[in-house]
Order: sequence, then structure tokens, then C-alpha cells
Amino acid sequence: MTKQFTFRLLVVALSLSVSGCAVFQKNDKKSTAAASEKPESQDKNGLKPYDKVITKNAKSDKGLFTVHKIDEKYFYEIPDSLLNREMLTVTRIAKTATGIGFGGGKQNTQVHRWNKKNNHILLRVVSHEIYAADSLPIHEAVVNSNFEPVLHTFPIKAISKDSVNNNYVIEVTDLYTKDIMALGLPDRDRKQYKVSRLDESRSYIDTIRSYPENLEVRHVKTYNAGDPPSNASTGSISIELSNSMILLPKEPMKRRYFDQRVGWFARGQTDYGLPNQESKTVRYLDRWRLEVKDEDIEKFKRGELVEPKKQIVYYVDRATPKKWVPYIKQGIEDWQVAFEAAGFKNAIIAKDPPTYEEDPDWSPEDVRYSVVRYLASPIPNANGPHVSDPRSGEILESDINWYHNVMTLLRNWFFVQTAAINEDARGVQFKDEVMGRLIRFVSSHEVGHTIGLPHNMGSSVAYPVEKLRDPEFTKEFGTAPSIMDYARFNYIAQPGDGDVALMPNIGIYDKYSVEWGYRPILDKSATEEKEILDQWILKHQDDPMYRFGSQQSGGVIDPSSQTEDLGDDAVLASEYGIANLKRIVPNLIEWTAEDGKEYDDLDTMYGQVLGQYNRYMGHVAANVGGVYQYYKTYDQEGPVYTHVPKDKQKKAMKFLQDELFTTPEWLIDQDIFSRIEFDGNVERLRGTQERTLNNLLDFGRMARLMENEEINGNDAYSLLDMMTELRNGIWSELNRGQKIDRYRRNLQRAYIERMEHLMTEDQDELPARFRRFVSRSNINVAQSDIRPVVRGELVSLQRSIRNAANRSGDQLTRYHLMDAAERIDLILNPIK
Repeated sequence: MTKQFTFRLLVVALSLSVSGCAVFQKNDKKSTAAASEKPESQDKNGLKPYDKVITKNAKSDKGLFTVHKIDEKYFYEIPDSLLNREMLTVTRIAKTATGIGFGGGKQNTQVHRWNKKNNHILLRVVSHEIYAADSLPIHEAVVNSNFEPVLHTFPIKAISKDSVNNNYVIEVTDLYTKDIMALGLPDRDRKQYKVSRLDESRSYIDTIRSYPENLEVRHVKTYNAGDPPSNASTGSISIELSNSMILLPKEPMKRRYFDQRVGWFARGQTDYGLPNQESKTVRYLDRWRLEVKDEDIEKFKRGELVEPKKQIVYYVDRATPKKWVPYIKQGIEDWQVAFEAAGFKNAIIAKDPPTYEEDPDWSPEDVRYSVVRYLASPIPNANGPHVSDPRSGEILESDINWYHNVMTLLRNWFFVQTAAINEDARGVQFKDEVMGRLIRFVSSHEVGHTIGLPHNMGSSVAYPVEKLRDPEFTKEFGTAPSIMDYARFNYIAQPGDGDVALMPNIGIYDKYSVEWGYRPILDKSATEEKEILDQWILKHQDDPMYRFGSQQSGGVIDPSSQTEDLGDDAVLASEYGIANLKRIVPNLIEWTAEDGKEYDDLDTMYGQVLGQYNRYMGHVAANVGGVYQYYKTYDQEGPVYTHVPKDKQKKAMKFLQDELFTTPEWLIDQDIFSRIEFDGNVERLRGTQERTLNNLLDFGRMARLMENEEINGNDAYSLLDMMTELRNGIWSELNRGQKIDRYRRNLQRAYIERMEHLMTEDQDELPARFRRFVSRSNINVAQSDIRPVVRGELVSLQRSIRNAANRSGDQLTRYHLMDAAERIDLILNPIK
């Protein structure tokens, strides 16, 4: 029995052995086949043959990288010669829905580099915020403190070889379709619109194009959002983003260091290699690389004009209406005179782009070309951004965005500021040559930004007001020493003054600043240049035509550096401006008339008159509590900050009482109102007066008035001076027993409401992200003299109101005064 059992086991074992052998042999064949295919499809590092990854179905575009598209997947082919090279990536909004920025708006700028690590390519973020020369011991510490984050990793799919490079193939689809914040919607917008996540099903790559020095990616991102600014029913926002990746030069341009006495766009870097006992931020200019050709160096040294190695060239978009092209070109080449001051001829030129037949590959998105791009957009503006190398400040390219409706803006300004003396501005459809000249002016201004110049709001104050009525002076000097000021058109000139100039040109300051920033200083390092540059500034330190005044945000502290103003005396300039507005208003109906047309243009132009009038009020009000700022260094005498003289502040307050708080009846034109509205005049005028009143009764202004008094004593225009004069002027009827009309009643109630604000509110807290951009006087209101002064003024006013109410024979006036007294009582004795 045991033998039989043993035999059976043997048979079973042999059977399993035979069947098992058959199975193993079959699987072995599969395994062998797979093993034999592996070298063709994938090596031990996971790499496939090139033609298995980039198949015959690929659509390829050669440039900085070769870009391949296969179905909906995108691949980059990166030569190893470009690994570790720094590239600047600029993320902009290309197309957007209403309320989400504007087309061309920059969202983020980062420096990237592509690294190879084992079998992957890494995309890393490079920072140039801190620095030390690599020859210094501290350089190692800087490197250790500046580790480059990895933005994304890509497995190498395949490698191709040419005569020079290994080329690494990676798939980049996820880089632009996944939610990578650096290349998409920034965090501030996500918070504002309450974005929860990216909806990948509604996000895609539109195009990736490769040019010799840059890659241009367009991709659409759709985000689920709790508070979209438009199309709320979708619960989402969709934007088209543009990512420009630009190869930075191997050798950075020599820097030129910034000086706040000359206006310039600049960038900062903390340099730990300096011999200071603390870390110091150095700033250097954004500017084009204009260099003298080697063969022209001796000519340049002799003072001869030379052409630069590489010109600044702007192409005018093919989409630009033909009749405006010559004017835009003139605006570009107007800057040649400024570059001549820097030693260069033909440094900046304008060109037509080649036709498609001449060069089918030419594109405005190619970083080699700077383009004035004409945009079919209702935005009434133009802007001139530029892209620059963060290592040196070298401007690499610039595209001026020219929105179609900038012409509307120009028409409105030119009309309201010059129609009183200029027949060409009396209408809503200008002649082509008139509009062309205005376009040329804006073109010049925007080109100024693209060569590195910011607004110079302190320029126009250099000219005495009366000189702007002088044809000879204005023909030579324009309306301001700099076209970079917001010195629009000559609203000061009066009828009978003659053929005065109406707008600025490239002026004395513009030539000086371009020379200061661009004239090569041969055989000197960036550090060694600084002493020479300082001497150039000191040479003109006492000449107001060479002054730079920065643009102020968050309110005007320095009244000599304002937007939209002209001349050295805001009161006199505004008096002339108002005289011209008084000439325009009676003619508004005639000058906007056109048979068969409705009254929309009349409505618009009346609004422009009111807007211009408000500007004059702002220009004057800024003198009250104003502080001048004139940039200086230790080698210059005198203070940087000085308070506006007392008599000038008193003069400003009297102007506001006479021209604004005394009802400006010339603005009340029933012929106009009966054509544009069923009501609104009373409320509009109330708002106009309240705006300047609240501007005067501002915590920051009051803080400056108190500080001025503390420093200068009786020579200062004090807070009490302002408050007393304001009360006496706005409530002047009380002492005279006069009837108070509706306009004045509204103004007086606005005064009481603002006084309540001063008694009960604190100064608004500035969000942290805005603090470095906003200049204002900060004060702890509760611990200052503001509320005691306001309380004293209200007590005095209440007493005068009660006395006047008992004497008034006009019922509405009496009711108004009784109400005013009660309102003040509630402020002084609030109900608990």
C-alpha cells in the first residue's frame, strides 16, 4: 500500500513537472521577446529611442528650444549648451474677462534655469536679490542662503545628438496645464476672487512658439471662484496667460548705479560684498545696451557723434491705421535729440515691420523685436512696459501697448484745456493732422518710459506761470522741461496771447537725463563712474529745469510735484484755467453740435469741464499743509524737506473759499442740463465741494500743519489757522444774518459730517503690501491735538448757529440751522 501511494505521488509529481515545464517554457518565450524589444523602446534609464518619442506625427518649431507638438502633448528639446543658462520668464495676462486686469498686464517675473539631475531635467527659480562677488569669501555664504527652489521636474524621455550638443527631450504639457502659481494667476488675485482650485478640464495650452532667443507660451486657465468679478453665473474665471521665457546674455551689461536726483526706472540688490558694516541695497538703472563701436572710440572721445553697436529699433504694428503710423514714428524718433546729448546719432529709429511675404517668420512676440502694438480696445490709454535683465538692468525688449481709445482721451484733454484759445480743439472730431500731433506727443511720452524714464512730476513747476502765455518762450521750451511730466496742454494761455505752444516736447530735462543715463564713461567700472555722474548732477543743482520730482501716490504731500499741473504758482495758474473754462461752458452746446446726433458728447464734455475744474482745486489744496521735497546728498547745501510758506498757504485757502466754497454759479448752466439729464446738478456740485473739503480735512494734512507750527512757530500756517478760516468761510452767512441757499446748506452739512468723521474715526490702516508705494503722514489721532481742535471749532460753530437761527427770517435757513445745531450736539454729546 505504501508502494502504491508512493507510485501515485511520483506520477502526480511527474505530471506536474511536465505541465509546469510547458507553462514555464511558454512564459519564457514572452519574457525573451520582451527582453529583446527593450533596447528598442526603453533603456535601463527609462529612455526611449528618439523616433519613438518624437514620432512622424510631431509638428515641430525650431528656435531657442525645438518645440514638438504630438496630439495634445508638448515636448521641449533642450540642448545641453543651454543647461544652467539663466532665462527670464515674464507672465502676463494676454486676454481677460471684465474686471480682471487688462491685456498685457504683468503678473509675475522670475529668472529660471534648466538643470540636469540624473535622468531628470529640473526647472529652478533663480534669485538675484542678494549678491556678493565670487572672488570674496562671503560669496559662499550668499550661495548657501540663496538655494534655488525647484519649480518643476521632468523625466528625460529621449536624447538626440547633433554635431555640438546632446539634446534632452522632456514633456512640458503639465507645466502649463497644471496649477503652477508662478506661471498662472497670482496669489493676490486668488484671494480677491476666492479661487478654490484650477479646473483642469477647462484649461489648455493654446500655442507654444519658439524663436531664436525666447519661447512664447499662450495657455488658458480656468479657476473655480467664489467671487468672480464678471460672469458670476459661471462660478469661475478664465484668462489667457502669456509666458515669455527669454535667454539672458552670457555676459551681463555693465551697470550704472541709480541716483534719486535723476529720475530712472531701477532695480535693487542686496550686496553683501560691500565694505559696509550692514547689508546694503544697491540700485542700478534699467537701460538699453548702447555701446560705442571699437572703431569709433577715438571719434567718441573727440566729441563726435557715433552710431551705437546696436540701435534701439521700434516696429509699428501692421494693425495700426495707416494715417497714424507717421505720427507714431515721429514720436519715437523725437528722442534722437536726447541720445545725441549722450553722444549717439541714430540711436533710436522707427521701422515698418516686414510683410508676410518678405518674412513669414517675423512676429511681434519675438524678443528680438520691440513693437508698438495697436490694440482694438476701449481702454482710453497707452503704456510702455519693458523687460530687463535683473543682473544688470539691461533692457532686452519693449512693446508699447497702444489702445485705440487713447484718441478719446486726447480729444477730451485737448478740448477742455485749449478750446478757449484754439479753434482746432472746438469740436469732438478733430482734423487728422491735429489728432496726429496729439498721437505723436503720447508716442514720445510712452517711448520715454521704454528707454528707462519714469514720470517727472516736478518738471513743470520750473516755468513761471506768465511765461506760459509767451509765444516766444513756449515755442523754445514747450510747456515743461520734460515730456515725462503730466503737463498736458497749455490751459494757462489766454485769448489774445498769440501763437503759444500748447504741449511739451523733448525738453531740457529729458536730454539731461538721457545723457546722464546713457553717455558711455569709457575705461571706468560701474563703481568708478559714480563720482563722475555725481559731478554731472551738481553742475545743474540750482537750475529748476534739471529737477526731478517723483510721482506721488496716496495723496499729494509735495505741491510742486503734482500731475496735470503747469507753472510755479498753482493759484495763478488755476485762476487762468478757470477763466478759460468760463469761456468754454457757454459754447459747449455749439462746439459739440452735430445734426441728427444726440447729446452724449455734450454730456461728456461738460463732465470734462467739471473734471478739469476739480484738478485745479486739487492743485491749490495741496499747498495747504504741503511740504516741498528736493532730493539732495551730503555734498549739497540746504534741506531736502521744507514746508510751504505761510503766505502761500493762506493764499491757497482764500482761493478755495472764493472759487469753490462760494458757489461756482458759472458751472450751473440750465441750457446744458436740460439737454443731458432730468436731474443731478445739485448733487453733482455738492459732491464736487465735498471732495475738496474732505481732502483739506485729512488726518495726514492736519499732522503736517501741526508739525510745521511746532518747528516754525509763528512763521507757520497752523492747524488753527486753517480750521478758523475754513469755518468762517463756509459759514460766512451766520455773522451777516443772510439767507443760506441750497448749495451752501449742502456744503455746510458736508462740513459737519466731516467734523464728525474727525471726532469718531481713526486714520485708515494701510495694507502691508501697499506701504512701500504710498507716501503719507501717519498720526495717532486719539492722542493728537486734532480732536481738541475739532471739538473747539464745533462748540464755537454751534454757538454762532444758535444765535443766527433766532435772527433768520428765512424758514428753510432757520430749519437748516436748527438741524445743524442738533447734529453738532450729537457729535459733542453722543447718546450712549
